[in-house]
Amino acid sequence: MSVPHRTALQDCSLDIKMHLIAVTALPDYDSGMMMSQDDTPSPADVAAPHSGPLTDGRHPVDEAPHRFSGRARTLSWIGGLIGLALLVGLALFLSHQSSSQGQGGRQRGGAGGGGGGRGGFGGGRGGNQPTTVGTAKAATADLPIQVEALGTVTPAATVTVRPQVSGTITQVLYREGQMVRRGETLAIIDPRPYRAQLLQAQGALIRDKAQLENARVQLKRYDILIQQDSIARQDRDTQAALVHQLEGTIAVDQGQVQQAEINLGYTRVVSPVAGRVGLKVVDIGNYIAAGDANGLVVVTTLQPIDVEYAVPQQQAPAIQQRVAQGAEIPALALDSTRTQTLDTGRFSTLDNRIDTTTGTIKGKARFENAKFQLYPSQFVNVRLTVDTVHNAVTVPPSAVRSGPDGAFVWLLKPDRTVTQRNVTTGVITADKTQIVSGLAVGDTVITDGGDRLTEGGRVALPGDKPVQGWQGGGGRGGGRHHRHAQGDAGQAGAGQGTPPAAAPAPAPAAPQAAAPATVPAGADQPGAGQHGWWRRHRQEQGQGNSSQGSGGGQRGGNGG
Repeated sequence: MSVPHRTALQDCSLDIKMHLIAVTALPDYDSGMMMSQDDTPSPADVAAPHSGPLTDGRHPVDEAPHRFSGRARTLSWIGGLIGLALLVGLALFLSHQSSSQGQGGRQRGGAGGGGGGRGGFGGGRGGNQPTTVGTAKAATADLPIQVEALGTVTPAATVTVRPQVSGTITQVLYREGQMVRRGETLAIIDPRPYRAQLLQAQGALIRDKAQLENARVQLKRYDILIQQDSIARQDRDTQAALVHQLEGTIAVDQGQVQQAEINLGYTRVVSPVAGRVGLKVVDIGNYIAAGDANGLVVVTTLQPIDVEYAVPQQQAPAIQQRVAQGAEIPALALDSTRTQTLDTGRFSTLDNRIDTTTGTIKGKARFENAKFQLYPSQFVNVRLTVDTVHNAVTVPPSAVRSGPDGAFVWLLKPDRTVTQRNVTTGVITADKTQIVSGLAVGDTVITDGGDRLTEGGRVALPGDKPVQGWQGGGGRGGGRHHRHAQGDAGQAGAGQGTPPAAAPAPAPAAPQAAAPATVPAGADQPGAGQHGWWRRHRQEQGQGNSSQGSGGGQRGGNGG
């Protein structure tokens, strides 16, 4: 809205506001209208004026209050409402006229590249300003075909060491958390009862051996006598059977001796595997039974260690194909953020069946765990590199977009325009996407800002200089601070296609002389004007309007 329209609208609004204030706030004062019979002062009031003049020199009769009649009140309200309706209509008319002028300025600014609408800002946005985008070139790279899964670390062996004989623990030879070797003694059970059993078995063996020797000597004698026909053959056969019986007894005794020796050896509890010892289960002095369920200690093998995971069944054929080719599939164990590599290993095997509830198949990968980064029951991310695609055409993943016809990219031409190109994608990694067809090495694609592009649209790169024809008639700041001062100049320069020159700010108008605060002559006369306060207020308002007039140019230039 221009400055003259704004000033006229403010003056009309102020007049109607002051009229409404006079009618509503101070209805006791008359402006020269006739009084009704009910409001006529009595002779006593007329005959009893104030005895002296007022402090400002006026007689009290001049300030006799008078009241509106009912008809006068109605007419005043009707007049105020009519004035308010006229004010609203005038405001709508001026606003519509201003918006029409702004729209025409913007259209002219778009055609000529100048600053038309919105105080010179429309030229920058109304013209076909290119969209700033980010780009990348298609390049060749080796893309690994990887399979990632969530796995659980499982030790190669977990052994609960249980005693084979009962007895009292006399020594504990390990520390909690200690790394032990296979066959290393962990604890000792009281061996004395088992030594005694061994001695008994050995004594029985010696006794039975002596009896066997005596039986064999008797058998030889019987053989000589049977040749001389001195004894019955039955006696010789009975002696031979006794020899065989004693030989069996010797075998039993030897077994008992061996059993006693084994039990005596079991009094030294050793680790069956190499690994790490867990926390203590029993202490010295406790009696422990053979095959106790809690055991003596738990030993876990940490080197090497396995990771068990599950992969989708669709990926199983590719893995099996590489295994059939004799290839070794490398494996990586990553932390939960997939940023730190815990250990490197190799693929071990897949399970012999697919889990029908999840549609996955379990697999294992083995790691040396030289630095003990993997711990039993730890959750890790497993990454298998099944194969590698060599010399693949790749672009950043942000360059590939989805459309009705499938995947496509925005291809940048040498003339800074873009065109849509349909592509076929292949292997996708975190930072690269393989383009099987649709692009060549060296093609430039749009990576950022592609959502705002259209076919054949013009773009700008971050390093490009701004085009002169698209600068418009001032920036956003200029349109904001000199909207009224440059509006007409921008419209005039829009047809020529050049930025409008900034119009100089209008010189401030000379302030009008302040009206005297006293009431004009004749205002004190009875019936000439009972609104003395209203005249003083209007005169003061006139001073304010003159001040507004002097600063109107500045407000218009500053985008008031």
